[in-house]
Amino acid sequence: MYKLDLPLDYKEAAAIERRRNQEAQRKSRIFNAKVRTIGIDKQGLEQQVHDRKQMELMEKKRDEAFHADAVRNDQIASLLERRQAHDTRELDNAVNEFRDLHQQPQGRREWDLYDPDGLKKDKPARVSDDDPRCGISSMQKLDGEDLNGKARRKFQQEQNREWFEEQAREKAQANENQRRADRLYDLKAKELDERAMALQKAEEECQRAVRHAADDYNNALQRERDAREALERKQAEDDNATEMANNIYGDFLTENPAVAQSAFGPHRVVPDRWKGMSPEQVADIRRMQDIQRREMERLRNEEKRRDDEWDAQRVAQARAAEMLQRENDRREKDIAKQLANENRRLGSEQESHKEYLYKEVYTNEPTAGYFMQFNTTTR
Repeated sequence: MYKLDLPLDYKEAAAIERRRNQEAQRKSRIFNAKVRTIGIDKQGLEQQVHDRKQMELMEKKRDEAFHADAVRNDQIASLLERRQAHDTRELDNAVNEFRDLHQQPQGRREWDLYDPDGLKKDKPARVSDDDPRCGISSMQKLDGEDLNGKARRKFQQEQNREWFEEQAREKAQANENQRRADRLYDLKAKELDERAMALQKAEEECQRAVRHAADDYNNALQRERDAREALERKQAEDDNATEMANNIYGDFLTENPAVAQSAFGPHRVVPDRWKGMSPEQVADIRRMQDIQRREMERLRNEEKRRDDEWDAQRVAQARAAEMLQRENDRREKDIAKQLANENRRLGSEQESHKEYLYKEVYTNEPTAGYFMQFNTTTR
C-alpha cells in the first residue's frame, strides 16, 4: 500500500463538518422526547384559544353593561337624594324663618321673669322723695299727700295711650308677619300640591293608557271569540242539516242494492249492507263451482302423473348417485395414498434442509455489537 501526500480540501472538510453538525442537531431534536412535537392538534388549540378570547370578550362586555347600569342607578339615586335634601333644607329654612319672625323670646308673657338683663334694666328702690314707686309701706309719704296726682294721672294717660299704640303696632306687625308666613306656607303648599297633582296626573294618564290598551286587547279577544263561536255554531248547524239529509235520502233507508257493492271489486260485497243474492248470481256460482270441480279433478290427475315421473327420476338419480359415490370413494383413497407418500418425501427433505442450515449456514451467531449499530443515525 502506498501513502500519497495530497493537499487537504478545506471546502470539502467544511462541508463534512457542517453535515456532521446538522446530523448531531437533528439527533438531539429527534431523540429528545421533550422537544419532539408529534401529534399536536394545532387547529384545535387555535380554535380553543379563539373560543376563550370570545368568551372573555363577552364577559367583558357584560361586565361593562352591568357597570354602566350600576353607574346610571347611582346617578339616579344621587339625583333623588339631592332633591330630597334640597326639599328638606327648604322646609327647615321656612320653619327657622317662621321661628325668627313669630317665636322670639321677647314676645313671651313670662319674659320679664327670666330675662337675663332684668337686673340691668331695673331701677333703684328709691330715687327721690316723690318717687311714685314708694308706696304706703315705704314710709316715704303719708296717706292723702298726693301732690303730683294731676301730673301722675296725665302721665298715666299718656303712658296708657302709648301702650295702646304700641300694642296696636305690635298687633299690626304680628298680623303682617302672620300674613307673610301664611302666604309663604300657602305658596309652598301650592307648589307641593301642584307637584303632587302633576305626578298624580301622569300616573292617571299612564294607568288610563294601560286600561285603554287592556280594554282594546280584551275587546279584540271578545270579538275573536264571538266570531269563532258563531262560526262553530254555523258549522254545527250545517253538519246537523247535512246529517239529517243523509239519513233521510241515504241508501240505508231507501234500501238501495247498489250500496252493498264493495270498493275492492265487483265480486265482493259489504256484509252490513248486503240484501241477498239474485237468481243470476246463484246460477253463476253453481256454474263456477262445476267448472272448479272439473278443474280440480284435472289438476289431481296431472299431479299424480307428475309425481310418478318424479319418483322414477328420483330412483334413477339415486342409483347414479350411488355409483358416483363409489367412484369418488375409490378416487379419494388413491389421492390419500399419494398425499401420504408426498408428505413423507417432503418431511425427509425438510429434515435434510434443516440439518444443512444448522450445520453449514447458521454457524456465525450475532453478538451485542451487531445490535448496537441500529438507531444511531436519523436517516
